[in-house]
Amino acid sequence: MTEAFTPKNIIVTGGCGFIGSNFVHYVVNNHPEVHVTVLDALTYAGNLDNIKGLPEDRVDFVHGNICDAALLDRIVPGHDAIVHYAAESHNDNSIADPEPFLRTNVEGTFRLLEAVRKFGIRYHHISTDEVYGDLALDDPARFTESTPYHPSSPYSSTKASSDLLVRAWTRTYGLHTTISNCSNNYGPFQHVEKFIPRQITNILSGIRPKLYGNGLNVRDWIHTDDHSSAVWTILTKGRLGETYLIGADGEKNNLDVLRLILKQMGQPEDAFDHVKDRPGHDRRYAIDSTKLRTELGWQPEHTNFESGLDKTIDWYANHQEWWEKTKAATEKRYKAQGQ
Repeated sequence: MTEAFTPKNIIVTGGCGFIGSNFVHYVVNNHPEVHVTVLDALTYAGNLDNIKGLPEDRVDFVHGNICDAALLDRIVPGHDAIVHYAAESHNDNSIADPEPFLRTNVEGTFRLLEAVRKFGIRYHHISTDEVYGDLALDDPARFTESTPYHPSSPYSSTKASSDLLVRAWTRTYGLHTTISNCSNNYGPFQHVEKFIPRQITNILSGIRPKLYGNGLNVRDWIHTDDHSSAVWTILTKGRLGETYLIGADGEKNNLDVLRLILKQMGQPEDAFDHVKDRPGHDRRYAIDSTKLRTELGWQPEHTNFESGLDKTIDWYANHQEWWEKTKAATEKRYKAQGQ
């Protein structure tokens, strides 16, 4: 059994993004002894409002890029762990322009690993189940920690690259690292370009939702709060050098999710349009999180998807000022891509 790690001072990269900011809230709310430094470049997907109102004596914000080695040399000393969420993560954007994905996801991870090596601190790497490629719709199998990598988009290939860098640096230089690969997150603070918030905000804006292809692609949904608790569990209890898959048994196809959103928002379940499918669109993701549950005793709390979705809809309905300013630009970009 690995001795528990008790961090006091952590850096959260990408802590103003969707999943990163939810993790910052989780730490602040559940671990009062921990101080968080948020490092974020504030690209279009980062929003300072996501950490607004958190206690200033518990959370510091540093505006900067993870590729900036000199900046890392300045801020990493004095911290005992880096939790690395910062990433370019939207598949459609990676297909339109892969270059930022190479820079942030590959070079950025390299810079962080070098800082970790230099200052001898702990490192947890947030990754995605998309590194494994996809599964057939009628395949009973799910991804495990031993599934071979088979990424199919520029986004997932750069995340696969970053995972391999972590493993190589760990083996070569003896770094104290862990990796987690998670399924699709949903919840508050998610950018309106992503599937669930895009549909919700379309309906709130009087725009007909759009669905890629036949909508039978399956995603394995997890509430972002459950992702946060799993990451904390891995950071503090996980075996060094190990990878853990995070999932909450939430497989649903996109068509059913969209129909559920429409139904919960009082719309006819067929009030949407089909659009041309995404190139190379993965068919199905499914996570087997047995290792995380049996080794580290983690369990998801938000296991009722309909209830979690209802709360998410309420959040977007009650925080219109949060998403309104990015909605028009997002839809304009989708329209240019024919979506």
